[in-house]
Amino acid sequence: MDVDICRGLAAAIFKDASKVKFIPLTAKERFTALQSGEVDILSRNTTWTMTRDTALGLNFAGVTYYDGQGFMVRKKLGIASVLELSGSIICTQSGTTTELNVGDYFNARKMEFKLITFAKTEETVQAYENGECDAFTSDASQLYAFRLKLAEPKAHLVLPEIISKEPLGPAVRQGDDQWFNLVKWTVFALIGAEELGISRGNVETKRNSENPLIQRLLGLRGDLGRKLGLDNDWAVRLIGSIGNYGEIFDRNVGKDSPLKISRGVNKLWNMGGIQYAPPVR
Repeated sequence: MDVDICRGLAAAIFKDASKVKFIPLTAKERFTALQSGEVDILSRNTTWTMTRDTALGLNFAGVTYYDGQGFMVRKKLGIASVLELSGSIICTQSGTTTELNVGDYFNARKMEFKLITFAKTEETVQAYENGECDAFTSDASQLYAFRLKLAEPKAHLVLPEIISKEPLGPAVRQGDDQWFNLVKWTVFALIGAEELGISRGNVETKRNSENPLIQRLLGLRGDLGRKLGLDNDWAVRLIGSIGNYGEIFDRNVGKDSPLKISRGVNKLWNMGGIQYAPPVR
């Protein structure tokens, strides 16, 4: 999903979804890379928090995935709840919100635990696989992905409890309002496109629609694209290159992906979820 956001931006700006350079970053490296200008956008399952929004000088451009922190254990341990993990050893990645969340949750319930942290996700997964810890904690979406990398995925269970709010989305540096607006409204356009029934396959035919909401989003009414510094066809290129929000979700983490994660709260606001975009007008 994070990669698709960048490709969609490239299509909207440069009329070519391939005109993007990806730089892999660890959790510890990611903010410095954005602050220093090494990257223009941080699109890397990053949680929107107050500290990151203020002290780190970042602007979050919306939420592309509402997540929450969970725990994975081996089924043979017979554990069915996080509340049964008192006295356990827990693995996680350093430099993330998960460290503080674990401490808050366990200490509030007077549960003993030992936390082992690793710089890279691959190291964390390997340590859990090797039995160095009883449980592995991360955002629930990541746990489903990591489980597929294990030698015996079906031997592991993601526990039902979610102990935190993890709104994930792209971030940019503060101080460039035009770039911030462009990234932000790219995210909103993808959500709005799903709500309006505009998809990768029908975006061109939808240009014949008489619905004023569709006409505004696709640049057929008003001058909204130019207010972003682009031409008015920007959303047509965006949706035509990567699809709407629902298509991106299903393809990468949902029903059409190996993960098969349910949309849950990431459904649109009018479909029982909380995904919501301001109006394009």
